[in-house]
Amino acid sequence: GDLALVGKSIKGKITATKPGHKNNTNFAKKLKQIMIEDMNKTAPEINIDEAPMYNKEKIKTILPHREPFLFLDEIREIQKESIVGVKYVTADEDYFKGHFPGEPVMPGVLQLETMAQAGGVLILSTVENPEDYLTFFMKIDNAKFKKKVVPGDTIIFRLNLISPIRRGLCHMHGKGFVDGKIVVEGDLLAQIAPKK
Repeated sequence: GDLALVGKSIKGKITATKPGHKNNTNFAKKLKQIMIEDMNKTAPEINIDEAPMYNKEKIKTILPHREPFLFLDEIREIQKESIVGVKYVTADEDYFKGHFPGEPVMPGVLQLETMAQAGGVLILSTVENPEDYLTFFMKIDNAKFKKKVVPGDTIIFRLNLISPIRRGLCHMHGKGFVDGKIVVEGDLLAQIAPKK
């Protein structure tokens, strides 16, 4: 029963020497974290030639963001506890004028914002009438930037829930990949709230 916290079926036999609710629960949480970390080590495989699940216009029906602050271009996959989004980094994006002249680099905070927008689609997909809600960042932890992102790159983001969505709070771990290598990662906490 406690292993249901893992969120996935386990094909195998587990033998415990000192089982109990607390030990079983801790084991299930640790196993789930290991599974998430393992899944996040490799970039999601997507076929750019196939139509996305959501294009930018469909994303606009879910997220309240608009240009020039809507960075997410596509959603390629959405499941109950995970999402895969895409950002096509183009040279004509306004922030490249100042970051940096002669050597354009996508700011890390905008990479995290794009990741958070994918997470926003995930959390808003759990409510009826998502257009009636806003998403708010509450916390970013363990943010790491591992490689420059430049015009011409395609960032593929994968986010997984760290814990179930409760009371409008969504705790996620996300990674962004360019050419199969991690360029950005972090833990995000967001909240949804009805529009006033």
